Amino acid sequence: MLDIDAQAQRVRRQFPILESAIYLNSCSTGAYPAGMKARLSAHWETLRTWRDDVWERWLADLAHFRGTLETFLGAPAGSVVTDTNASVLLSRVLGSLDYAGDRRRIVVSSLDFPTVEWIARALGRRGAEVTVVPPAPGGCSVDEERLLAAITEEVRVVCISHVTFSTSAMLDVPALVQRARRHGVLVVLDAYQSVGVVPVDVTALDVDVVVGGAKKWLCGAPDLGFLYVRPSLTETLEPLHTGWFAGEAPLRFEQVERFAPDARRFGSGTPAILPAQLSQSGLDIVRSAGVESIRAASLSHTERLLAWARDHRVRTLTPAEPSRRGGAVTLAFEGSDAVTRELLERRFVVSHRGGLRISPHFYNTAEEITAFLGTLSTLHRRHST
Repeated sequence: MLDIDAQAQRVRRQFPILESAIYLNSCSTGAYPAGMKARLSAHWETLRTWRDDVWERWLADLAHFRGTLETFLGAPAGSVVTDTNASVLLSRVLGSLDYAGDRRRIVVSSLDFPTVEWIARALGRRGAEVTVVPPAPGGCSVDEERLLAAITEEVRVVCISHVTFSTSAMLDVPALVQRARRHGVLVVLDAYQSVGVVPVDVTALDVDVVVGGAKKWLCGAPDLGFLYVRPSLTETLEPLHTGWFAGEAPLRFEQVERFAPDARRFGSGTPAILPAQLSQSGLDIVRSAGVESIRAASLSHTERLLAWARDHRVRTLTPAEPSRRGGAVTLAFEGSDAVTRELLERRFVVSHRGGLRISPHFYNTAEEITAFLGTLSTLHRRHST
């Protein structure tokens, strides 16, 4: 049986913010590991003593990060690329699809992070039509019955969140993929809120595309996104939004001949070197801890938060079923925004997105959850009377 506190104690010393705060905000920004400091210093030394041949080492650093992430995601070698954020990568892959024929519809959800619908609507200028699936009754999770019904022969791609950012409701991905395959529809999964806290094996899930980023559960830099594309799909796509690093050998500085044969074709201009270097620290720690162990700790912590909500008759926007919730719990009650501010003043780091979001990670202890719930009880009584 997993000893959650023992696991937390093994990693806590690597996250300096835990010395001064109870950090429960990983669904927004994961705690930054101390290893980033040495990487920052090394990067500065490189800049201070600049020579152009540093690019060989930098490309090796990028390849190492991609390779580590591919292993973590169960992805084939060469199927992952990185850039400054998930939005630019999602734009490139969706923008490489053809919306001129009978299949021109993009299916999204109203609970997706706003960038998804922004990109889908923008592709209307290239012929795309957008279907926005509403939430299920209660407004906390995607209406999966309507989502599946929306997937027909007129749909080119469904782009949907694995775990919603505001409520931490988790999607039934196998059911979605089964329906999509039946109708020849591509599946793009926004896994920003799941990778690092929920096991995600892209090969086992059989999805076509996964986008995410380093800054949340992977404890990485805020300016690094990643994109996985199924290799057999990659071969068929030529991005419209591109740049010199989408080529097979960019440092040869030759005229354009062909895209890189793998996911690197979804690169663009000069890549985000420092964010990848910094994010290696968190990814290594998370991978060493093991996502199955991280998931077990997360479910234990979030179950305590849900139990508190039941005891205090506070509405939760997060599903109670373990198989249907991600790593956060969102509480909706009168004065929750004020409570959030007071919690921050008391060094309980949380966030507010339509409700109080609490997102413990593998570095949090049971004692910290107890301290948090005690303070939350006091503040909740004050604001509910």
